[in-house]
Amino acid sequence: MRVGVFLLAARFPGQGDGEVLSATVEAAVAAEQAGFDDVWFAEHHFMSYGICPSAVTLASFVLGRTRRIAVGPAVSVLSTAHPVALAEQTALLDQVSGGRFRLGVGRGGPWIDLEVFGTGLARYETGFAESLDLLLAGLGRPRVSASGPTFTFREVPMVPRPHTRPRPPVVVACTSTGTAALAAERGLPMLLGLHIDDEGRRRMVDAYTATAGHARGNHVAAALAYVADTRAEARRLLRAELPRWLRPGLTGYTPVDGRTHTPRDPDAYAELLCRIHPVGTAGDCLDTMTATVERTGIRHLILMVEGTGSSRRTRENIARLGAEVLPHLRARFGDH
Repeated sequence: MRVGVFLLAARFPGQGDGEVLSATVEAAVAAEQAGFDDVWFAEHHFMSYGICPSAVTLASFVLGRTRRIAVGPAVSVLSTAHPVALAEQTALLDQVSGGRFRLGVGRGGPWIDLEVFGTGLARYETGFAESLDLLLAGLGRPRVSASGPTFTFREVPMVPRPHTRPRPPVVVACTSTGTAALAAERGLPMLLGLHIDDEGRRRMVDAYTATAGHARGNHVAAALAYVADTRAEARRLLRAELPRWLRPGLTGYTPVDGRTHTPRDPDAYAELLCRIHPVGTAGDCLDTMTATVERTGIRHLILMVEGTGSSRRTRENIARLGAEVLPHLRARFGDH
């Protein structure tokens, strides 16, 4: 059983960028102190939903502030990044951290990022598999070349080589059964997001298993988590605070083309998150996480802890989860 913290650098109304980013770093340090196994940073561009535009950069800073905990992006978006450059960065951080860096990658969305960074809609629509394979080649081979529809270049040496062999851990964000099959074909675990409940997670695991031919896979599931003295108190606070963040944040997703995009209703989304994730007393959180493990077989959870919009409450939440939930969860399912 592994349990981590998932940080979006979520900016609530009235908060400054420096305030949010400093609080994000301090939350990561608090996660190590509280006994979590890893900390993951989301990556977003041009929006207040999350103000970390380079999860690898933030992860590298936090690696320098910590000593034990594993750190990584959830995720680096391959549709706007060069996979060889990302492989170089991963190998570098894997070396200097002694193997504590973890890499999460994803396809991203049809957003204006593709226009700004010049990669184009095709990288999102058809280029993910090629990008992923080139990334894996860069991490696993001493030399790499490309002759595909997107990337074509002569053979070059990959320097430095990773500390972790055969390569540093890589997980793939999956929101469709097609991406689950792609991850399974390459032997990579899935990362499943906040929007999906246990039934949906089970379907994704089944799709993965159907391609891989076995049920193994160190899959990761993200979940909102908040501990309070009563369930009513926890849900009342999150139902009030989450929409303040979601309302301006979700409207920040701007399509690169003329397609229609209708943001989620913030109040309904907050209600969904409170219902399907570990929100309530420590016992409530333990029971919800236990049910997720038993229903899905996923034994690596990463907890989004920033839902209250207060850096103090975020750190308190991390401390309470670490003290009141993690020991009991590990007692039930074993430590990593």
